[in-house]
Amino acid sequence: MKQKSNILLIYTGGTIGMVKDYKTGALRAFNFDELIKNIPELNQLDCTLTGVSFEKPIDSSNMNPRYWATIASMIEENYADYDGFVVLHGSDTMSYSASALSFMLENLTKPVIFTGSQLPIGDLRTDAKENLITSIQIAALQENGKPVVQEVCLYFEYKLYRANRTTKINAEHFEAFASLNHPPLVESGVHLNVHYGNLLPRTPKHKIFQVHKNMDDNVAILKLFPGLNKEVLRSVLNISGLRALVLETYGAGNAPMDEWFLEELKIAVKKGLHIINVTQCSGGSVSMGHYETSEKLQEMQLVNGKDITTEAAITKAMYLLGSDISDELFKTIFETSLRGEML
Repeated sequence: MKQKSNILLIYTGGTIGMVKDYKTGALRAFNFDELIKNIPELNQLDCTLTGVSFEKPIDSSNMNPRYWATIASMIEENYADYDGFVVLHGSDTMSYSASALSFMLENLTKPVIFTGSQLPIGDLRTDAKENLITSIQIAALQENGKPVVQEVCLYFEYKLYRANRTTKINAEHFEAFASLNHPPLVESGVHLNVHYGNLLPRTPKHKIFQVHKNMDDNVAILKLFPGLNKEVLRSVLNISGLRALVLETYGAGNAPMDEWFLEELKIAVKKGLHIINVTQCSGGSVSMGHYETSEKLQEMQLVNGKDITTEAAITKAMYLLGSDISDELFKTIFETSLRGEML
């Protein structure tokens, strides 16, 4: 007889874990013991559910690398006992957290699926039930005794995405996330449609699961805009202790050609600052040298972010800096896809 999958639910906070007190109208975090009462459909899933929670659930706006390490530790401590993990998280910073965990969890052989909702579980029109039920169902999917999905993902509104390819695009619609540079891994309709060709290759047997918790937050993001002046640019480039800057450029990686602008970047690079060129467009890729307005950036050896999202770029930079990668290797390793985050 087929053994049931064991799935661990990790509640960090966020709307999905809230239920409404209809007497007061206030929202409060649910008790996992009451979860089945709110979602009786969970009884129909062919798996065993266990829940753990942050000691004090947080709004995702308060998420930071310290909490990422807590999530990673929860997975590490329970890795041998469970077949899959579903992380309940507020949607506002979910793409950042899920991207971070994709780098922190190396040689993953089990699914880690982030999900959340726009409305609380107890709401009449809630999206929480479908997101949670399907996330658990996908986490429990197995073929030949092994999980079908073996990477960090994000599930929202009928689609499972690679986590480090996502970005939140809407604050009100149920379809809150998009993955414009990589297609969905699974789509939920009448049936679960697994797109096997979009999944990461399985981790070789000889590779050992490792958890990296040291994330260096001496990083920043600067979005270019017409009218950016020298004082603003210089103040960012000269932040004390700054080690990496994600520079959101125009289009395919283009930037102003003003001498002062290029000179400030050149000085910062010579001082050892890693500047990562990513496009501020939702989709598409950086192609340095394709236009004259990016040739100079290529010449000064800016890191090519290719088609990486800003969320993945900033968390990948934190991960590499926290891993004590040498300055000489940072550019080479960053430009290499580690967890399917870029082409």
